[in-house]
Amino acid sequence: MFRNITPVVQNLLLINVAVFIVANFVFPPLNEWFALYNIQSTAFKPFQFLSYMFMHADFWHLFSNLFGLLIFGPLLEQFLGPKKLFTLWMVCGMGAGVLYSGYTLFQYRSLEEKVLAFEANPDPEYFNRLVIENRGYFSQEVFDFVDQYSRNPEDPMYIERAGNTLATILRMQVDQPMVGASGALFGILVAFGMLFPNTQLFLLFPPMPIKAKYLVLFYGLYTVYNVLMMNPTDNVAHFAHLSGLVIGAILVYVWKKNRTSFY
Repeated sequence: MFRNITPVVQNLLLINVAVFIVANFVFPPLNEWFALYNIQSTAFKPFQFLSYMFMHADFWHLFSNLFGLLIFGPLLEQFLGPKKLFTLWMVCGMGAGVLYSGYTLFQYRSLEEKVLAFEANPDPEYFNRLVIENRGYFSQEVFDFVDQYSRNPEDPMYIERAGNTLATILRMQVDQPMVGASGALFGILVAFGMLFPNTQLFLLFPPMPIKAKYLVLFYGLYTVYNVLMMNPTDNVAHFAHLSGLVIGAILVYVWKKNRTSFY
């Protein structure tokens, strides 16, 4: 495996590992500076659309992304060439960050409207629905408060606390950053599936053979499912994964049409 590693893949692996070591053991503030924050956040900086790709939450997050690059990247680089492989990785990663930021901004604005609607007309049932929709942010204490508020709908103290609780959700949405090269990796994955659809792969979990096109189809459908479900307890940026898939598919489609510069 390692004897067949190609130059761009090797450099991307080394850069990601080096940044992870520096950010976690040498200069931890990098984790905050280089993560991608919501556009509404005071911590947001435009360079984060690039830098977030090289940051990872923990070792297993890093390992899963780099393992995928190691498995699928070398053959793609040999087929597409170093420049196109690097372009694919960077465009899918940065594009996923941009689209995900637009998606989270839309989510924030939607929630902000709901919070403003509650402030204009405080209602325990409406508050309860908002808490359930965003239950991933709350402890059991908040759910106990929902019951208390329902029994005291006109009490100013409970209304104020409910408003403060919803304001906390907004702050948490704004201050929740995204890190990782998963968007770029999903671009690599869809490119491999489009260019080598019948290549037989062997999965570790479960241990079974599968063609590349079916693996990509499974990941695509699974990602769409998670985006539609919008599970608040899930801290995976599924929309960024989906964005990487879509951008990668578009790039490969364009390259395949232009055969004069494909190889």
